[in-house]
Amino acid sequence: MSELKRKKNESFEAFIRRVKQTWQRSGNILQARKIQYFTPAKSKNVTRNQSISRAKLISKTDYLRKTGKLPADDKKDKRNRR
Repeated sequence: MSELKRKKNESFEAFIRRVKQTWQRSGNILQARKIQYFTPAKSKNVTRNQSISRAKLISKTDYLRKTGKLPADDKKDKRNRR
């Protein structure tokens, strides 16, 4: 957090402009934008378990669709089946 205070008789717009300039010079804005959408890499175990659970869910819905307990989708299937 910056320790800038508004000067006497300084307008709010001028103060904000001065604050933004100091942030720009310090590199805080650049760092915040850099890490804004960063997601850490998942471990192999986590990705493996997620893919297994996804495959189970897909096979379950396919089974229910084949047995007639789920309505068939009229839209194009999102997954590429071959």
